[in-house]
Amino acid sequence: MTGMVSPTLTPPAWIDTCAALEKMTADLQKHERVAVDTESNSLHAYQERVCLLQFSTPDIDYLLDPFAFSSLEMLGPVFADPNTEKIFHASEYDIICLKRDYGFTFTNIFDTMLAARILGIEAVGLGSLLEAEFGLTLNKRYQRANWGKRPIEEPLLEYARMDTHYLIPLREILFTRLKTAGLLELAWEDFQRMTRVLPPQSNTEDSWRIPGCQYLDSTQRAVLYALWQYRDRVAKKTDLPHFKVLSNQVLLETASTLPRNRRELLAVKGFNDRIADRHAEGVLRAVESGLQSPPINQKQNGFQKPPEDYLNRIERLRNWRRDMGLKMKVESDVVLPRDMLEKIAAAAPKTMEELAAVMDELPWRYQRFGEKIFNLIH
Repeated sequence: MTGMVSPTLTPPAWIDTCAALEKMTADLQKHERVAVDTESNSLHAYQERVCLLQFSTPDIDYLLDPFAFSSLEMLGPVFADPNTEKIFHASEYDIICLKRDYGFTFTNIFDTMLAARILGIEAVGLGSLLEAEFGLTLNKRYQRANWGKRPIEEPLLEYARMDTHYLIPLREILFTRLKTAGLLELAWEDFQRMTRVLPPQSNTEDSWRIPGCQYLDSTQRAVLYALWQYRDRVAKKTDLPHFKVLSNQVLLETASTLPRNRRELLAVKGFNDRIADRHAEGVLRAVESGLQSPPINQKQNGFQKPPEDYLNRIERLRNWRRDMGLKMKVESDVVLPRDMLEKIAAAAPKTMEELAAVMDELPWRYQRFGEKIFNLIH
């Protein structure tokens, strides 16, 4: 529905007290299925955090303010309960955020976006699916909102509740189609894998290795490291995400060209007077620091060309996966996820039993494709 929520929908329940949280949790535990979503402030803060949790049952929508609580451990049993199906749309990010902030564990999820991808649906965004199945048009105006601000404005709350309100009936439609197509076991396989995703470690000693740094020489990599440290300090001090300080591309271009003054800095692709006014002094100082630091060679940087036989196995598996995806009318990673493709290529199993052990998380795919995969890697 465009704009405001339809008057036929009852107002969502706002949860910001321990009594309300306890009542909501008890209600969620009564249901066989509940819909879940989160909103975070990744576009607006140095260290993102969950800023809102949405839950829906067939009877009510809940909006929970996590800032109102010192702990949400009461919700842990809901997410861990194998008898309660948690329905997400694009669950990976939500699960990563909930694990990172609260340490929750997950069982028994249903991901409507993954289900749509497995069915070969091209437009798998929630708005596209709701429009196709229910004739609804969601207002996308607030997708980049700062959910960390309080109080949350009423239109934002209305937008947030719509992310879970229709997930349960959408799940029923997709479940039926998966079952009819004989793809339900494949879907459960991917849902189960999604419960095991882990939050990435942020700001580790290797965080400066941004995409593209493998093409820099050893001196340029040392400069990039110094530039990354400068950006991280500024981002932390100003409570901004890294990209709002300086983009990865600007860091790479600066490390590549090694400007020594403001004029040379302004010639760097992506730099302009506005950025220079804020960062010229710090960036030029970082460049000098990097030039005076020990070079970082390829081996230190962790970039070594993989063995030729491994690359050949990767290529054969990718070609087969692409062709099978065309045959099944799905994206190639639905046939075989990239991480599993690389794991198989690296392990180079010598027997079908060894391949089965490598693919233990993917029994449906092993039964259907195992023999073909084994022949390809040999």
